[in-house]
Amino acid sequence: MRNRIITFLLCIAMSAAALAQSFPRCIMAGDYPDPSIMREGRDFYMTHSMFDYNPGFLIWHSQNLVDWEPVCRVATRHISNAWAPDLLKYNGKYYLYFPSEGKNYVCTATNIAGPWTDPVEVTGSRGIDPGHIATPDGQRYLFVNFGRMAPLNAEGTALTDTLRTVHRGWPIPRHWVTERPAPNIILESPKLLYHNGYYYLTSAEGGTAGPATSHMVVSARATSIEGPWEESPYNPIVHTYSATDPWWSKGHGTLIDDADGRWWLVYHAYARGYHSLGRQTLLEPVEWTADGWFRTISTQPLPQAERPIANGMPLSDDFNSQQMGLQWIFFKEYAPQAVTTGQGRLLLQGKGRDMTDSRRLLVTAQDKGYDVQVKLRQGSAREAGLILSYNDTAFSGATLKGRQIVIYHEGRQLSTHANTFGRSVTLRLRNLGQQLTVQASSDGQQWTTLTTGLDLSQMNHNRLRGFIALRPGLAVAGSGKAEFSHFQYSSHAPQEADMAAYLMVYHRDEDHGLHMAISHDGYTFTALKGDQPIFSGDTIAEQHGIRDPHIYRGPDGAFYLAMTDLHVYGQRDGFRTTEWERSGDQYGWGNNRGLVLMKSWDLVNWKRANVDFSRLFTAWSEIGCAWAPETIFDETTGRYMIYLTMRQRKEPNKLYYCYVNEDYNTIETEPQLLFQYPDEHYSAIDGDITKVGDTYHLCYVSHDGSAHIMHATGPTPRGPWQFDARQVSAPRIGHEAPHVFKRIGEQKYVLMYDIYRLNPMNFGFVETSDFQNFQDLGVFNGGVMKYVGADGSPLTSPKHGAVVQITAEEAQTLKALYLND
Repeated sequence: MRNRIITFLLCIAMSAAALAQSFPRCIMAGDYPDPSIMREGRDFYMTHSMFDYNPGFLIWHSQNLVDWEPVCRVATRHISNAWAPDLLKYNGKYYLYFPSEGKNYVCTATNIAGPWTDPVEVTGSRGIDPGHIATPDGQRYLFVNFGRMAPLNAEGTALTDTLRTVHRGWPIPRHWVTERPAPNIILESPKLLYHNGYYYLTSAEGGTAGPATSHMVVSARATSIEGPWEESPYNPIVHTYSATDPWWSKGHGTLIDDADGRWWLVYHAYARGYHSLGRQTLLEPVEWTADGWFRTISTQPLPQAERPIANGMPLSDDFNSQQMGLQWIFFKEYAPQAVTTGQGRLLLQGKGRDMTDSRRLLVTAQDKGYDVQVKLRQGSAREAGLILSYNDTAFSGATLKGRQIVIYHEGRQLSTHANTFGRSVTLRLRNLGQQLTVQASSDGQQWTTLTTGLDLSQMNHNRLRGFIALRPGLAVAGSGKAEFSHFQYSSHAPQEADMAAYLMVYHRDEDHGLHMAISHDGYTFTALKGDQPIFSGDTIAEQHGIRDPHIYRGPDGAFYLAMTDLHVYGQRDGFRTTEWERSGDQYGWGNNRGLVLMKSWDLVNWKRANVDFSRLFTAWSEIGCAWAPETIFDETTGRYMIYLTMRQRKEPNKLYYCYVNEDYNTIETEPQLLFQYPDEHYSAIDGDITKVGDTYHLCYVSHDGSAHIMHATGPTPRGPWQFDARQVSAPRIGHEAPHVFKRIGEQKYVLMYDIYRLNPMNFGFVETSDFQNFQDLGVFNGGVMKYVGADGSPLTSPKHGAVVQITAEEAQTLKALYLND
C-alpha cells in the first residue's frame, strides 16, 4: 500500500510541476491601468492610460509577457485627461487612439520607438475608449463606449458615418454588487479582433472601482461587424466574485495571441486594500473552446524571449544625464523647459502660490512598502519638498520653507519643525503598508523622525475620484527654483543582496513568551533583551502562553509572525485549574484551539490578532489541536497561506493549510489537508516549507518510531508531495520543530530543530546545498553554532525556533532597542 501511495504522489507531482504557474500574474505593478497590447512577430508592445500625467502613453516592450522594458513616450506635449488607449499596427504604420475631454484622437508613427505625430482629432468620434478594427476587405471601424461604432476613413482620422449603437452588452445579474446599480452596466473598453470567421468584441462592464465586485471583462461575437452580437456563455470572462480575492475590480481586458499560437488576456485590477497604488496590469492564459468561445484557464507556458530583457525601469535618478529620464512625469502640464538636469543635480522651476498649485515632477510607485528620498536645497523657491501626490489638494510629505520643515498630510499642514539640518537637507518618506513616516537627515545616514503613522489608505479613487494613484515626487511652489540631488526609490520587497543579518524567534518553557536573538554571521546568535520575552504570552494569548513562533518575510517586505496559543503549564502557573483547557481524555495532550497572529513592517511596531478555529469553522468545533503554525506566500493563488498541525479530538495529527488575509488578522478559508504520513495511523507534525528554484521542500516530524525529521518535495506549497523515507536530521533521540533558513549569499540551507530529549533541551543543526546530502553541525554551543547572551556567555534551552534574514538597518534598530548598542 505504501509503495502505491508513493508512486501515485510521484506521478501527480511530476505532472503538476510541468503545469505549475501563478495566474493571474501581475506583469506591471503600480498604476498601469487600461492596458492595450499588440504583437509584432515575437515582440509585444503595451501602453496604458496617462490621465493628467505628461509626457504620457509610455510604450513598453516584451517577448515573454512578464519582463517589460520602456521604449518611448508617445505624447510629448500637454494632453489633459487622456485614458484607455488602443495601440495597433495597420498597413505598416503604428496607431495610438485615445480619448481626451470627450473626443478621440490618434497619433501615428512609422517606428514604434517614434517619433510619433502630435494628436489629431478623429472627426465625429465623440465618446471614450476607442477600439479599432479592420475587416478582411480592409474597411476600418472605430468602436467607442456604450457599444457604438462607425466606419473610419482610409487614413483612420475621421468617421465616415454617424456613430450608432450595435451592442447593448451582457446583462449583469441584478443582485450583483457593482459601481452603479442595474440596469446601468457602464459598457466601455471595446477591444476587437477577427478570428476564425467571427468578430470578437471584448468589453468592460460594472464600473471601474467602488466595491470589490464591480468591474469585469465580457465578450460577444458576430459574423458581421454590425452584429447581431451573441453574448459569450462564459461571461464574465474575468470578474472579482469575492472581497477575499487578492485582486479587486478586475476588468478592461485585451485579448492577444503569442507567436506559438497560445492566447492570453491582459487586464487591470486593484490589489486588495491597496487602491492607493492604482490599477495594476495582470495576465491570464486563455483557451478557445470547441464551439468557438474563449475562456481563461489556470496555466500554460509563457512565450520564450529570444534575448534577455531587463524588467522595468529604475525610478532612482542621479541626475547626471542632461535629459529627463523616462520615469519622470509632470502633473497637469508638460513643462520640460522648467527642468535643468545634469552633473548630479536637477533644478526645478516652481509655479503657483503654494503647495496646492505647485509644479510636480513624479514617478510611479510599484510597491506596498518603499522608501523615497532626495537631497534638497530650497534655493529661490518659495517652498519645495518631497511628497506623495494624489491630486492638487491631496498630498502628503515634507517641504522646506525658509527655516522650517513643513509636514503635510492629505493636503493639510500638519506641523512645522525648525530646520537644524543645514541648507541642504535630505528628506525621506517611508511608506510601509500605507503608513507614512517622514524623516530628515543632514548626511543621508543618520535620520531624525519628524512624524510617523500617517494613514495613506484613503488617498485613492474611491474617496477622491480621478482614477489615479498616489505617486512620489518633487514639488516646487513660487517663481524661483529649487535644487534636488540623489533621488532614490527603494522597495522594501526582500532582496537577498540587501540582507546583512539574521533574526531568530523562539519560546521558552519557563515563561511561554516570545524571545528573539540576532546574528550577523548566521552562526552566533545573541539573545535580545537579556533573553527576556519580547512579548509576554500572558498578555497576547488567550491561554496566557505562546509556543512554536514562526516568522516569515512576505514578498511585500512585511513580517508575519504566527504562534501557537497554548500554555502547557497553565495549571502550574495559575492560569487554569485543570491540566488542559479541555479534557485530555477527549482532546489529547496539549489541546488548544487557536493561534496568535502578528504583523509588522519594521519589527518594532506590531498588530496582533487571535484566531480560534472552533469559532471560525463549524467543521472544527471539535478541534484537538492547532500547533506550530507557519506562513508562506502561495504564488499560485496570490494569497498568504498558513499551514499547521491539526487534528480532530484525539485523531492522529496531520498537516493542514488555510489562507489568511493580508492584514493577517483572520483566517479566510477552512483548513484543508496538506500532508499526512503514508501510514495514516501515525502522526505527522511541525511542517516547514522552503522554496528552492521551482521546488518546494517540506520538512516535517514523523512519529513512526522515535520522532525525527523527514523530507518531501512538491511543485507548489500545497503539494502534491513526493514522499521520501529517509531521515534528514542527525540525532537518534527524539527531536521535532524543523525550520530551514538560508545563509545570506550562499547556496547553503540550515535545518534547525529541537532535540527535546536532551537535558537541557537544545537546538540541533544540519546543513545542505541540495536537500539530498546533510552535514551535521552539532548543537548550540557544542559546535560551530552559538547561542549567547549580550556578554557572550552561553545560554541554554531555546525552544522551537525560526530564522529570517534582515537588513543592516533592521538589525541596528533591534540592537539599539534591545541591546543598547
